[in-house]
Amino acid sequence: MDRNSIVRAALAVSAMAAIASAQTSLKDAFQGAFRVGAALNPGQFEERDARGAAIVKTQFNTISPENVLKWESVHPRADSFNFAPADHYVEFGERNHMFIIGHTLVWHNQTPRWVFQDENAAPLGRDALLQRMHDHIRTVVGRYKGRISGWDVVNEALNDDGTLRQSQWLKIIGDDYIAQAFRFAHEADPAAELYYNDYSLENPAKRKGAIELIRKLKAEGVSITAVGSQEHDSLRGPSAEEVDAAISELAATGVKVNITELDIDVLPRASRQAGADVSLKVDAQAKLNPYAAGLPEDVQQALAKRYAELFGVFWKHRGTVTRVTFWGVTDGNSWLNNWPVAGRTSYPLLFDRKGEKKPAFDAVVAVAQK
Repeated sequence: MDRNSIVRAALAVSAMAAIASAQTSLKDAFQGAFRVGAALNPGQFEERDARGAAIVKTQFNTISPENVLKWESVHPRADSFNFAPADHYVEFGERNHMFIIGHTLVWHNQTPRWVFQDENAAPLGRDALLQRMHDHIRTVVGRYKGRISGWDVVNEALNDDGTLRQSQWLKIIGDDYIAQAFRFAHEADPAAELYYNDYSLENPAKRKGAIELIRKLKAEGVSITAVGSQEHDSLRGPSAEEVDAAISELAATGVKVNITELDIDVLPRASRQAGADVSLKVDAQAKLNPYAAGLPEDVQQALAKRYAELFGVFWKHRGTVTRVTFWGVTDGNSWLNNWPVAGRTSYPLLFDRKGEKKPAFDAVVAVAQK
C-alpha cells in the first residue's frame, strides 16, 4: 500500500471515530475511570482567553496551574506573597466544580535565590532553610486548605540515574528534605492528596530511584498519595510497553499513579538529552522546525495513533491511574513552542491553534468506547 492509500485509510478511520465522539467530552468519556485535566495559564482561568476557557469547562474535570503556584510567582520576595493570580485560578476551578491541583511546593527551578540565602547573601544553614520551607508551605497550602485537593509537594528531585539531584534543598538540608516537605504539607492540610512528581520514569534507573524514594517515605510514615509521571513524550517513545511497566512498578509500592504533564512532541529531537529539564536550551535551526506552515496529514495521523496507544495503557490501569492531565489546552499555548528551541511551531495536544479538535481527540475518546 502506498503512502496516499495509508493516509486515506487513516482518514476513514478518523472520520468514523469523529462521528462517535462528536458529542462526547474527554471528562465524560473517561468518567468512572480517571479524571482528565489540563494545565492552565492566566488567560484561561481569568477567561481573557474565552476560547481556551470554554474548552477547559467543556472537556476537563481537573486543572493544574502552569506557573502561578510556583515559588517565584506566589512568594517572590521574603517579606511578601502574591496570591492574586493563584486566587483567580482556584476560584475558576471552584466555579466549574473541578478537582484542583497545586503545582508545585518544592522544586530546584523557579525558586528565587533569596530562598537559600540570608540577609547578607550567605548560604542558609539546615535549620533556617527548613524553617523557610515550613513557613512557605504552611502559608500557601494553608491558604487553600479544603479548596486545593492535591499538591505536587516535591518536583523532579531525581537525576536520570535515580540518585538525588544535587539541588540547594539537598545540599543545605540533606536527603530528608523531601520527607520534611511532605510532613509540612500534610500538617497544613491533612485532607489533601500529596504527590511526588517527575519525568522519564520509564527509564529503569530513574524509576528504581523513585520506587526507593516512595518506599522510604512510606516506611517513615510519611503521607504520600500518588506519584506523578509527567509523560512529556514523543512520537518515538517511550513505548507503550515501557509506560505500562512504569505504571505497574510504581503502583506496586502502594500508591496511585497520576499522569501529570502529558504531551507528545512531533518535532525533530533537538538534543541527545532526554526528559524535560527546563534549563535545556538549543539554538534555532530551520531543520528543527519543519512544520511551521502546518502539520502534514501523515504526521497528524501518527499523533492520533500514538495518543490512542498511550490512552490504551492508561485505560488498562484505570483505578491505579486516577488522573491524566495534559500540559496545556491548545497547541498554540504549549510550552513546547519554546522548549528546548524558542520559536518553533509545535503540535503536541488534542486541540489545534484555533481550538478545534484534532484527529488525536477522536482517537483518545474512541479508547473508552471500545
